[in-house]
Amino acid sequence: MSVETYAALHARLAQHLVTLPDKPEETPENTLRALWHTAAGNPKSAIAAMGEAPPLPTDSPSDAVIELVNRRLAGEPLAYLTGRQHFMGLEMLSAPQALIPRVETEMLAHAVLELLDVDQDCASPRVIDVCTGSGNLAFAIAHNCPHARVFATDLSEEAVAFAQRNGAHLGLQDRVQFRIGDLLEPFLVPEFLNRTSLIVCAPPYIHSAKVDRMADEIARYEPRLAFDGGPLGVTILMRLFEDAPQLLHPGGWLAIEVGAGQGPALARRLQHVKAYSEIRTVTDAGGEVRVILSRRAVD
Repeated sequence: MSVETYAALHARLAQHLVTLPDKPEETPENTLRALWHTAAGNPKSAIAAMGEAPPLPTDSPSDAVIELVNRRLAGEPLAYLTGRQHFMGLEMLSAPQALIPRVETEMLAHAVLELLDVDQDCASPRVIDVCTGSGNLAFAIAHNCPHARVFATDLSEEAVAFAQRNGAHLGLQDRVQFRIGDLLEPFLVPEFLNRTSLIVCAPPYIHSAKVDRMADEIARYEPRLAFDGGPLGVTILMRLFEDAPQLLHPGGWLAIEVGAGQGPALARRLQHVKAYSEIRTVTDAGGEVRVILSRRAVD
């Protein structure tokens, strides 16, 4: 591919590329670099491509890059085109079997890693990642907290199979045990009852009626099961609030990601649940509550 073709594709992306607010890394330059590397047989996420120079003009066939650019401008997510998404320092696999990890979920990951670091009373914390999707939270915890025993579950068999592929890709396949089932149901056994240090979840929380009005890049390509939160958008959240205490040991934490606008009301509601003794919230740069941390009361 010539330098002129690269410049022309960059100009097209600069003029026509529409990106979502939760994917700020997908600039025209980073997008083109990621697609260029992918066409050259060395797929990279936008963040991974950001730190590298563009491939040499002869490294990528022009037709392949042009096709990828066309598909991106037609709305296909960059992470699905490259098969990669960066999350918490990990270059992960990405595919339509699972939701693409977002920056809000990195806020949740940072919050739970801080909890695990502070909790010196538990030398080998038992962690459950619910609605694991691609396994991004589970693998981030396993990577950053080597002493944790990490388990993950999802209702989707396809998502769990894909998450297991991600584990092999990351070299973390022996650090996370996967199960298939409805929320916490796979863990309602003595091994976990009253013995779990942390339950973490980035659940579906979009109101069902709003799903079809979401950006095409989400509604057309990403799995609906991963973001449709039911008629009120909080169905799964409310089930987790109710079910988590029977698994958490006294002082253990439930950490969840919530949708914009949902946080304050949910936090107030949790203040009146006797099973929890402490409620914390984490806000984004705009002041929106995006993470709620609930600590099980000490009996």
